Amino acid sequence: MSEADFWNRQESAQEVLHEVKALRGWLDPYEKLSGRIESAKELDDLLRESPDSEMEGELDKELEALDSELDSFELKTLLRGEDDFRDAQLEISAGAGGTEAQDWAAMLLRMYTRWAERKGFEMELLDESQGEEAGIKGAVLEIRGPYAYGFLRPEAGVHRLVRISPFDANARRHTSFASVFVYPVVNEEINIDIRDEDLRTDVYRASGAGGQHVNKTSSAVRITHIPTGIVVASQAQRSQFKNKAQALQMLKNKLYQREIQRREEEKAKLDANKQDVTFGSQIRSYVFQPYTMVNDHRTELKIPDVQKVMDGAIDPFIQAYLKQTGEAA
Repeated sequence: MSEADFWNRQESAQEVLHEVKALRGWLDPYEKLSGRIESAKELDDLLRESPDSEMEGELDKELEALDSELDSFELKTLLRGEDDFRDAQLEISAGAGGTEAQDWAAMLLRMYTRWAERKGFEMELLDESQGEEAGIKGAVLEIRGPYAYGFLRPEAGVHRLVRISPFDANARRHTSFASVFVYPVVNEEINIDIRDEDLRTDVYRASGAGGQHVNKTSSAVRITHIPTGIVVASQAQRSQFKNKAQALQMLKNKLYQREIQRREEEKAKLDANKQDVTFGSQIRSYVFQPYTMVNDHRTELKIPDVQKVMDGAIDPFIQAYLKQTGEAA
């Protein structure tokens, strides 16, 4: 077995392990929920025959817990995007509104930090640019946890704040904006899978200098990667085996660079979808005065307790959006 074949098999084994882990992530919660539902049914049948007020109270608590967990499991079934399982990078940028907008960006950073804490996710502040007087001009927060990107996807867009500004000496009502954008965190190591059936290998005599052996034996190797049309060749070594290994490494390098370029193009497309941080482009409004209300303009979900939302209780908005887009799909 060649070195390239060995590493390809290692990478394939890691992919299989990842798929198995992902499947277990679905099957284990399903099996546990199914077992608890069956137990609850059996207890309900028993209580019908022999009523017991204390046990009925326990059953009610269990049914309430099951109802909540079933909602969570249903929500997870909507997270089936290619990158939904990944960690997330959350980018917050202050928009129109000066110091007030920069303070609003800092408030959003706190809101998402509180949300991640509620989920038990890990966080790392990768970048932060402080405002001149208060708040932040922008920040990048990495949030690590199961399906972090899938949950945060719905938060991408412009967020609008309406309140009496603490920075206005005349106590006037201000409208400010900040944008939120979410990226999936992709591993730095890109898995390049080179399949034997995708390769055409030709051997020929080396044409350059290198001694009598190099010129008289078919030690040079040319490899064509059929799916991409990339051609690499090596004739520097006396050994055909070494030339092939070197050519495979050259091919892997080219495929790696090709994948990097593809991902950069995809990111550029995502960046192009960023909206102007101004009036008319908001996905959600947070009103502190003259009344309190958080209104999601995509799902029309409204929550009057704005402080609770600012403390990280944004799951209802996420769920409503995922259910809406999931049904539409």
